Amino acid sequence: MKLLIGYGNTLRNDDGVGQKVATIVEQWKIPGVRSHCVHQLTPELVTDIAQAELVIFVDAAIQQEVEVRKLVSSSEASDNLGHSLNPETLLSLTEILYNHLPDAYWILIPGINFDFGEDFSPLTQEGMEKALEEIKQLLLIFS
Repeated sequence: MKLLIGYGNTLRNDDGVGQKVATIVEQWKIPGVRSHCVHQLTPELVTDIAQAELVIFVDAAIQQEVEVRKLVSSSEASDNLGHSLNPETLLSLTEILYNHLPDAYWILIPGINFDFGEDFSPLTQEGMEKALEEIKQLLLIFS
């Protein structure tokens, strides 16, 4: 199974782009591909990550270009196992708890407007389109 996790706050304009991407990918209805829309990364996601051969995390970031990062588990899981984690910590937890480390990527989409609202800036809209193309390529590579 391939898993896409889009996260962010949909009430903070550009910050909601991760969830929007996850919704779009889910609408593609590709067999073997699942999408999760979440407000933040939490330890509960580890169960689904452990079942995946590929995980793609999608979030907004204050930057000017779409960035695709290949992730590896960090050797040290975060001591902060509260309600919000980063992708590397989730991978570390998956490896520790399930002895499984899927291929993983973190796609960061540029964002500039994180005020209250539900609209994407032109920069984020353009970045979302590029990110969707990157996701299509990753899904092809891992098919």
